[in-house]
Amino acid sequence: MDNIRTFLDEHELDALLIKSKTMKRYLGTLTGSGCKVLITRDRGFLIMDGRYVNEAQGREFDLEFRVHEQGKSYLVELERALKECGCATVGIEESEISISEYRNLEGLGFGTTLLGSEMALMRLRKDEAEIAAVQHAVDVADDVYAKVIEQLHVDMTEFEISALVHYYSIAAGAEAMSFDTIVATGERSAMPHGRPTDRRVQAHEPILIDFGVQINGYQSDMTRVCFLGAPTDRMAHVYETVLNAHLAGIDTIRCGVVARDVDAAARRVINEAGYGEYFTHGLGHGIGMGGDLPLLNPSGEIVLDNGMIMSCEPGVYIPGVGGVRIEDDVLLKDGVACPLNHTDKQLRILNVR
Repeated sequence: MDNIRTFLDEHELDALLIKSKTMKRYLGTLTGSGCKVLITRDRGFLIMDGRYVNEAQGREFDLEFRVHEQGKSYLVELERALKECGCATVGIEESEISISEYRNLEGLGFGTTLLGSEMALMRLRKDEAEIAAVQHAVDVADDVYAKVIEQLHVDMTEFEISALVHYYSIAAGAEAMSFDTIVATGERSAMPHGRPTDRRVQAHEPILIDFGVQINGYQSDMTRVCFLGAPTDRMAHVYETVLNAHLAGIDTIRCGVVARDVDAAARRVINEAGYGEYFTHGLGHGIGMGGDLPLLNPSGEIVLDNGMIMSCEPGVYIPGVGGVRIEDDVLLKDGVACPLNHTDKQLRILNVR
């Protein structure tokens, strides 16, 4: 709440309307789609329909309740609260409001400001409690991956691998996956966001697994590639290249470094190895509750600082052959990069079974 009120001062707003699940998790309040949070300079409101009242009464003690009939617009209660607090301006998350809803809000007569990345900047630097929460999610992911690769065998489907990832994650206390789990094997590993299929794993081909877990609102995100039996010389060289790029990126994560320069350091390694055209995405993104900054890509402008957590995930994806991506979550602490993952990043060759 203090961070949000500082945000109001910085952006010369009287109130902030919050609808996104991520920001509601950040506030520790109900995250249902029928719940909206309004923060003014001296009051806070939870605007909801009747479905959420009982739950709110049992867990929400910082916000005043405003209840509207289900199926009716929440804007009536929003207008009433804004007028009670003497608000003339309100900020809203641009990704969470439709055009028609925005027009209706404007029709109430308040000055409205659409907010984009400004909201994520509020969560850019993590405090000690947030860092501990991310570390816990990372530790769980590391443990899940270790359990999954013990079960890999020839003729196993990508669906089965994904199912194991989900099972071990839930068994370890994950409340959700950070995103749709990626499992891509063989030539399909050249698809950076390849979702699992019924394709069966064969010996000597890459098995790319990219997943994360969400625990108490905070997320992890990791990628590893392993092989059942030795890979081809070409895939081994791709793996070595991606690992060197990954390490170069981590080595460049320092206080005072501009985000795009981290991307450039990793990209340079891949370009010099002759695979530049096959690295088709940015190096990384912020880690936290989802949608976090900084973005490590060729246009990333944020100057890195202590308390930021970001992924470092270079990749090379050769169509018809296969791909490799190696990803850690990295904390900037005491001026230098501290990878939070402990899963080995060296080329991992499992016994054919």
